[in-house]
Amino acid sequence: MERAPQRSRLQKMGTVWEQGDDEKHLAAPSPAPAPPPQDLDAGALFVLQSKGSWMHCGYHLTTSIVGPPLLSLPYAFAFLGWTGGVICLVIGALVTFYSYNLISLVLEHHAQLGHRHLRFRDMAYDILGPWWGKYYVGPVQFAVCYAAVVGCSLLGGECMKRMLPVTYSSNMYFQAIYILSTPNGTMKLYEFVALFGVLLLILAQMPSFHSLRHINLISLVLCLAFSACATACSIYIGLSSKAPEKSYSIVGNGLDCTFDVFNAISIIATTYGNGIIPEIQATLAPPVKGKMFKGLSLCYAVVLATFFTVSISGYWAFGNQSQGQILSNFTNNGVPLVPRWVIYMTNAFVILQLAAICVVYLQPTNEVLENLLSDPKSDQFSTRNVIPRLISRSIAIIIGTLIGAMLPFFADFLAVLGAFGFLPLDFVLPAVFFNITFKPSKRSFVFWLNITIAVVFSIVCVIGSVATVRQVILDAKTYRLFANI
Repeated sequence: MERAPQRSRLQKMGTVWEQGDDEKHLAAPSPAPAPPPQDLDAGALFVLQSKGSWMHCGYHLTTSIVGPPLLSLPYAFAFLGWTGGVICLVIGALVTFYSYNLISLVLEHHAQLGHRHLRFRDMAYDILGPWWGKYYVGPVQFAVCYAAVVGCSLLGGECMKRMLPVTYSSNMYFQAIYILSTPNGTMKLYEFVALFGVLLLILAQMPSFHSLRHINLISLVLCLAFSACATACSIYIGLSSKAPEKSYSIVGNGLDCTFDVFNAISIIATTYGNGIIPEIQATLAPPVKGKMFKGLSLCYAVVLATFFTVSISGYWAFGNQSQGQILSNFTNNGVPLVPRWVIYMTNAFVILQLAAICVVYLQPTNEVLENLLSDPKSDQFSTRNVIPRLISRSIAIIIGTLIGAMLPFFADFLAVLGAFGFLPLDFVLPAVFFNITFKPSKRSFVFWLNITIAVVFSIVCVIGSVATVRQVILDAKTYRLFANI
C-alpha cells in the first residue's frame, strides 16, 4: 500500500494552510470565537431589537430616505437650474450611497471585534472620543430626528388640509381635497396638523424599530405610488393647454442668488439624509456582514426611480415657478390642473407614508425615553414598562405636533434640517469614521477621497447653515405663529 503524504498545519492570522508533499491549498478560515454578549440598556434592549433580515433593513432605509420631502426637489432646481440641479442630485446619490456603506463597514468591523454599536452616539463615542459622542453627535442626531418628526407633522397637516371627513346631520362621507371642494372652509392649517397628530399618537406606540417592518414595506409601495402620480401630473400639465408660463432662468442675482444656491443644496441634502444608519443596522440579526449593502441597494433602486423622475418632470413642467412642495403647483387659484381624483389619491398616499416616516424618525427619541424610564430587568410589556412608554411617547408626539403647527414653512424647514444635521451626519462623519477606524494609507485613493468628501461638505455645511438661517429670517417677516397658509 502506498504511504499517505505527510501533512503539516500552519496557523497564521486565523487562516489554516494545509501542505502535502505534492499539494498545497488554502482551507476555509476557522470560525472566529463568538464575542461575549453585551449588557444592553432598556433603550437598546426594547427599541433596537436585532431580529431583522436585509429586506427589512431595506424597508427601513427606504422609508427613512425616500419620502414626501422629495416633492421639494423641483423647488431646489429653481435655484440651481438644469445643470446644477442634475449635478447636485447625482452627487448626492453617489456620496450618500458611498457614505452609508462606509458607516456599515465600520459598524461590521467593530461588531467582529465584539463591540457592536447600536447607536450613532455610541459609534462616535468609541471612535472620536467621549466628548464627540456625548456633546455633538448625540444631541445633533436627536435634534435632527425629532425635527424630522416635526416637519412630517407639518407636511401631513398641509396634505390633510386637502382631505377631510366632513360630518353632516344625516351622514358622514369622505370630502376629498378640502381646499378644492370647500374653498371657503373655516378650518385652519394648525387644526389639520393636530388631526394628523392623532394618527401619530396611535402609531407611536409600536414597541420597537423591528416591529415597523411591515409598515415600512407598505411605505415603500406608497413612495413609489405618489412619486409616479406626481411625475404623471407634471407631465400631463406640462403638455396640456392649461400649462402655466414657465422659465428656466435662475431665480435671484448677486449675493441672494449665492445664498439661494446653498439653500437648495441643503434641501437636496435633507432629501437624501438619513441620520439613523447605525440604528437601522442595529435591527439586523447577527451576523450582519453584507446585509446592509443589500438593503442599501434595494433602497437606492427606489431612490433612482423616484428622485430623478419627480425632480426632472416637475422642473420641466413649472420651471422656476416650482413651489416648495410640487403638489401645490397642481392647482391654479384653487382650480385643479389635473383630474381631481388624481390629487385626492396622491395626497392620500403622501399622508399615509408621512405617518410611517414619523414613527421611523421617532425611534431615537423612543430609545432615549425607554432608556430613562424603563426597567431592562422587567418584561417589555409589563405594566412597569408599558405605562411610562405610553405616556412619554404621547408627550413626544404632542410637543412635535405643536411645534409643527406653530412654524408652517416647510421648504425652509427642510433646508435648515439638511444644513445643521444631515450634512455633517451623512456626508462628513462617515468618511472620518472610516479613515480613523481602518487607517488607509495616505497614498491611497480611498484616503484622499474621504478627506475630500469631509472637507468639501464641511464647507458646504457651514455656508448652507448661514444661508438657511438667513432664509428663515426673511420668511419669518411673512409668516406668523399658527399661520393658516
